[in-house]
Amino acid sequence: MDTIPVFNILAIAAFGLLLAVTGGIGYLTLVEWRDRRRRDRENKELRRSSKAKKRGAKS
Repeated sequence: MDTIPVFNILAIAAFGLLLAVTGGIGYLTLVEWRDRRRRDRENKELRRSSKAKKRGAKS
């Protein structure tokens, strides 16, 4: 009889840890996605500015 509350506590703790790990993975995925978008945007701007400089040098 005494083991049932212990198992309940362990099950709740396991579920809480599962939610924490899942939330952490979701957060890291979101941060990486936003960072990748920012880097891609910066790279596009760099390519545009370098093309404009090359065109200005040729003219």
